[in-house]
Amino acid sequence: MNTTQTINWKTFKDTLIQNPELNLQFKYAENKLVDASYHITEIKQAPITSVDCGGVLGSWTEIIVQLWEPIGQHQLKPMKAKKALTIIDVVEQKLKLAMDGIVKIEFGNSDFDTRQMFPNEIMIDGEDLIIDLRPDAVQCKAINRGDSCGTEKPKVELKNLAGANSCAPGSGCC
Repeated sequence: MNTTQTINWKTFKDTLIQNPELNLQFKYAENKLVDASYHITEIKQAPITSVDCGGVLGSWTEIIVQLWEPIGQHQLKPMKAKKALTIIDVVEQKLKLAMDGIVKIEFGNSDFDTRQMFPNEIMIDGEDLIIDLRPDAVQCKAINRGDSCGTEKPKVELKNLAGANSCAPGSGCC
């Protein structure tokens, strides 16, 4: 889990509910939008339990929305937010999604390796609701807490120089 600001499932879904008639677009790189022919192929709920390198147990839930660009299918406009909500309703009839789950969007195409990304910003631009995505990042949670990450801290040798009245080479005074 990344420690930067994330969007939970409730916020994500509420944004779609508030903007049902807008075209739902996903921006995965600078000036790159997922092709308008995309499908939401799957919504996954992934409970995560982990122990970090500092020995601390952590747990959270991720809600992963998988997008797929069909090859050879092109269209001018992407699905409306209300169509995405219809798909979400089908999923939620079978699986109760955690409202506090962290949202990730999973996407890849022939020019962009498949990865899970966080919604960074949600913007309205004319008739479009644009979900700007940012990649997940690797981090050391122990160091972020100010702890050791399970490795030895460097040892510093202190020398008592109070009795030294000269500074000779090799004496450690300079």
